[in-house]
Amino acid sequence: MATDKVSLKLLVDKSSQTVLFAEAGKDFVDFLFYILALPVGMVIRLLVKTRMVGSLGNLYGSVEKLNDVYIKSSMKDVLLKPKALAFVSQLPCLLPKTSSLDSTPKSYYECPSCEYDNCWNYAAGDCSAICPHCRNSMNHIFTLVKSPAGKPTAAAVPAAVSNGEGGFMQGVVTYMVMDDLEVKPMSTISSITLLNELNVKEIGHFEEMVVSLGMDEGIKLLRPSLHSKKVLTNVFLGEKRARS
Repeated sequence: MATDKVSLKLLVDKSSQTVLFAEAGKDFVDFLFYILALPVGMVIRLLVKTRMVGSLGNLYGSVEKLNDVYIKSSMKDVLLKPKALAFVSQLPCLLPKTSSLDSTPKSYYECPSCEYDNCWNYAAGDCSAICPHCRNSMNHIFTLVKSPAGKPTAAAVPAAVSNGEGGFMQGVVTYMVMDDLEVKPMSTISSITLLNELNVKEIGHFEEMVVSLGMDEGIKLLRPSLHSKKVLTNVFLGEKRARS
C-alpha cells in the first residue's frame, strides 16, 4: 500500500472533549471511501478478534464451522475470504493485511477439449466448472501471467485510478471530515458556517491538534464507524475523555 501513516489536523472542543472536524488530505479521504468498497466478510475478519459489534460475527462463525457436507467448499472461501479491490496497493496502508487482499487466484482452468475453437474463449477459477460451449469439465490448468511489478492490468483498474494518482479523490483539495465521517470540501466559508450552526460564541474553547493515523487507529476507526456518530472523538480522544 501507499503509506503506513496519515496526518490529520483536528479542531477540538476542550470543554466537551469532542472533535468538531478534521482537516484532511486526499490520503485520509481515500482510506475512508475504501471502507465503503470493503466486502462485509473482510470487515468481519478484521474486527472479529476485536469484539465485533452485532450479529454478523456469529453469521461469519457459522460459515467457518460448517463442513463440506453442508456448504460447497469452493463457496466457503468466497464468503470467508472475499476479494479486495485490485488497486488496494495504491491506497493508505491503514488496515491489517488479510490473505484475501491478493485478488488474483494462483491458478485458472480451461476446457481441455480441442474439438471446438470456442472452448478456448472460456476460463474458470474452479476446476469443477463446466465449459459453456461443450459441457466438459474445465480441469486443464494454466497460469495467469501477472503484469510487471505485480501491478494490476489496465482492465482490472478503474479509469479514475489509472489516470495519474491512485485512489478515489483528486489530490488538489483539502477536505473537512466531520466527527460522524461526513466529508465535504474544506473552505473558510464552510468552517465559519459550521461554527455558526454549532452556535459557537467563544473561540478560545477550541484547540488544534495534529494526529497521525496508523494501522492501530485504522482498526479503531473501522469499528465505531459501524455504529457511532462520534468516530473521530472515539479514536483520538477516547482515553482522554475517560480520564476527564
